[in-house]
This record gives sequence, structure tokens and C-alpha cells, in this order.
Amino acid sequence: MKLRALILAAALALPGGPAPAQDAARPRAVVEAIAERIRDQYFSIERGDAIADALEAESASGRYDAFTDPRDLAAELSARLRPEDAHFVVLHDPAGPAASPGSGGVRSQGTDIQRLSNYGFTRVEVLPGNIGLIEMRSFANIDFGNPDDPARRAADAALALVAHTDAVIFDVRNNGGGSPAMVGYLVSAFTPPDADIYNVFHNRDGTRRETPRIYYSAPRLETPLYVLTSARSGSAAEAFPYTLQAAGRATIVGETTGGASNPGGMFPIPGGFMVFISGGSPVNPITGRNWEGTGVIPDVEAPAALALNHAQRLALGQILAEQPDRTDAAWALSAFQTWTGGPVALNDYAGTYGPLAVANEDEALVVRRGRRPPMVLTPVETDLFFVAGDPLMRFAFERDASGRVIAIEQRPAFGPGMRQRRTD
Repeated sequence: MKLRALILAAALALPGGPAPAQDAARPRAVVEAIAERIRDQYFSIERGDAIADALEAESASGRYDAFTDPRDLAAELSARLRPEDAHFVVLHDPAGPAASPGSGGVRSQGTDIQRLSNYGFTRVEVLPGNIGLIEMRSFANIDFGNPDDPARRAADAALALVAHTDAVIFDVRNNGGGSPAMVGYLVSAFTPPDADIYNVFHNRDGTRRETPRIYYSAPRLETPLYVLTSARSGSAAEAFPYTLQAAGRATIVGETTGGASNPGGMFPIPGGFMVFISGGSPVNPITGRNWEGTGVIPDVEAPAALALNHAQRLALGQILAEQPDRTDAAWALSAFQTWTGGPVALNDYAGTYGPLAVANEDEALVVRRGRRPPMVLTPVETDLFFVAGDPLMRFAFERDASGRVIAIEQRPAFGPGMRQRRTD
């Protein structure tokens, strides 16, 4: 430990509490305190010492002296440290927890934040063609010792809602990470029990595994599985697709992820600063490595904004390959195809068909029925349209020998249709 660090630690330990805020917030004191935290907490002792030594040398040279605004200093230190480990970040919050010698990682209002975010599950639905979609913005921690753990119950509820679908899509495009416990539990919902596929985290004290303490009770081993990613996906949101991809269990669709593999926690620094330090590094038993710096490379590359469309098309194609008579899947897939038939004479269809009124409104064909919400139609082929947002509902127009449209038929993917003759 360097002399400056010893002096700093001794000063913090003196009676009367930590140094005054104005002293603690001085750039050199902050940098040296961060360096000492890294030296004590980083998962690799050798690398932690090297990073800390470099920071202390830079501080002694005056590199950070000009950053008297603590927000600027935090931003500068984050930019300096991130190339060393993608999880490094320095924050400044004058209202944050006070620093004290020997304190552990800072914990935020974890339970409340997780509850308010529904334990990471922000959207669960069934898409046309019977495809389940689970969108997650974080991976909440699971207490496997608590049979009523709310995070696990939220996961079970989400999985139950898509239990009867023919394919499942997980969306982690806007997910910054979270707990390995949730990662392991969700992976177990689609893989065989006891499969040797889970990441092993190496830290100063040994190793720990991402393997869940309790496996999901009814894993779906054959259901087509897709994971949507973006450059914003980080940490646990990378571990999830990486593990499934390495196991050959999921198709990853979207962009290469952020490349932050090493988990850890926030540690307080005098002056209202906090630094995230990685306390472990994962090794996948199949690949023998992790995604630090490289990210998870998708199987199907697509811009993040289009990743869901790509995954839906892949899933629908897989469903039709196994069940070619699935009208709903065929209709849902056709809705992704671009109309190539040229200009559509929308005025040919405008008119009244019993209770239905069809109009050309700003070059869009719209069907209205009383006070019900209007339906905008999109062409599939000549005289055949689907309802925008509902590809499982179609409208077919019928012409007479002269070419005049004389009837409309509403056709659902399931059940009989309803025909209305033109009455205007």
C-alpha cells in the first residue's frame, strides 16, 4: 500500500469521523481513495494493483487537479477506468451514503426499486402466430431460500403467461444487467436440469456458479427461443444470451452487446463519490471464456429497432416448418412482407357495405363500423388486405364481371368469415 493511501486511511480512521467534505472532494483525495478501493476490491489482485498504481501516479502528476466540479471529476474518472473494465463507473451524489472505513459495497433501495420495476419484467404478451414475448429491463435478485420470493414469483408468472406459445422471444435490448440468480433461473426454464452450461465466477475468495439453487420446475426444452440484444444490453443482460447461445439453445438477434462481463458492486468514497468495482469474472464452461470487451455477437445481426421483427419472422418460419397448416402463423408472417403490387386504387373500395363504411383517408384504406375503433387496411395481394396491428384479421373485396367492387368479406384466421354486399 502506498504512503499516500496509508495516510488517507489513517485520517479517515481518526476520531471525529471522515474528513470535511471540501477536503474529501479535492481531486487528489478522491482519486487516491478510489485507487485504494480498487486495490482492495478488484477481483484480480495483480490487475487491481496495476490500475491503482497508475491512478495514483496520474493523480500525483496533477492530471485530475483541474476537475474541481465533482461531476466533471466523476465523468473523467469513469472515462479513464472504463477501458480497464467495462463495469467501472464513478458517480457523484452528495446525498448518497457516507463513506466509512471498512464499509462494504453501497446498496441502493434494492427491494423497493425492484418492486417498482416489477422485478425487471416490463412487458409480457402473446404476439400473432402464438409467439410469447417477455421484455426485461433488469434482472432482479432471487432469494432461493424464500419460497415466496417476489422476484421468483414474477419470473414464474411471466413464464406461465407464455407457457402455451409455440416460440418465445426475450427482449433485453434496454437491459443494463442485474443479478446472476435471475439469469440462472430463467436459463433453467429452457434447458435440462443439471446441464453444465452455467458461468463460473472467479473472485479473490474462489469461485461461485450462476447455476440456480432451484431449477425451474417445467423447462421447455424444444420450444424455439430467441433473445433480442443491442449495444445497450450489459452485464447480466449479456450473460443470459451468452449462456443460451453457448449451449446452442437460443438464437440471438440484434446488435453486439456492450461487452461488460465482470459483476461487482458500488463502493462509497469520501465527498459523495461512489465507484463500481468488479468483484468477479465469469468463465463459461463451454466456450472457456466470457464476453468482456467483445460483447455477445448475435447469430442474426439486425439494427436494434428491427430486431423484434426479425425474430418474429424467424419464429413464424420455424412454426410453419413444423406445422405447415397453421393459418395464423402464415398470415402473421405475410404481414411482414412488403407490398410489391404497385399503386392500389383505393377509391375502388370506398363505399358502404351494410354496417361497414370503407373510405380512402389520406391514401389509407379505413374501415369503420359505428362507434367502434377504425381499422386501417394494408394490402396483402390484389383485393386482399389485413388490419394494421392485427394480421390475423383480413378483408377481401369481391368484384363483378365489369370490375366493380360489389362486396366485402371479413375473414378471421380462426372461424367463419362474414360477407357484406355493397349498399351505396
